[in-house]
Amino acid sequence: MSNITPIIHKTRTQLVVEVLRERILSGDIQGGEPLRQSAIADQLNVSRIPVREALVQLEAEGLINFEPHKGATATLLSVEQVTELFELRAMIESDLLAKAIPNLTDDDLGEAEVVLAQLELAFKLKESVASWSELNTRFHTRLYQAANRPHTMEVVNGLNTNCDRYIRLQLLFTGGIPIAEREHRVLLELCKDRDIEKATILLREHILHASALITKLVEQKIKS
Repeated sequence: MSNITPIIHKTRTQLVVEVLRERILSGDIQGGEPLRQSAIADQLNVSRIPVREALVQLEAEGLINFEPHKGATATLLSVEQVTELFELRAMIESDLLAKAIPNLTDDDLGEAEVVLAQLELAFKLKESVASWSELNTRFHTRLYQAANRPHTMEVVNGLNTNCDRYIRLQLLFTGGIPIAEREHRVLLELCKDRDIEKATILLREHILHASALITKLVEQKIKS
């Protein structure tokens, strides 16, 4: 029994993480909103222990803050955070792509194309909003993994988690989907052509253009 309990306990913690993460990223939980451990435990029919552990994990992901006398609250939208996260992404991901392109196999490119088709289908279905970020990350990951930089990929995955809600805001409220679809297709073709210079320039512009749109949106939300 002692070997089974941690597995069950971990599963419950992950369940709470996934539910709260989705509610924060979707905007169901607003920035600054308090997260009461007892209320969450009651809603999800779990004890406070997995809730507390889930909140610690979400703090590491940048989605919540622990504040004195207030406890856990959802992280507020921040223009400064958008600028920092997306500038880091532009720098690190363009370098990863440059290192990956010479190593990309036909299988890598084929798998990236399959994921991109899934993402394009998800973009057409509003009920699939929750899958947008995951599929977007999987598409980019398929292109980057050939760089064979596992530690850098961990950094990129962390940045993407922190960027997740901002990307959803952009796609939902700035008409960013057609642009994203077009740029993803062009990026894949450039990778197939092994055109490192054009591919990395496009990727950098793709990320920084999204940052500019999100910055305007966040500024509007802060003022409203």
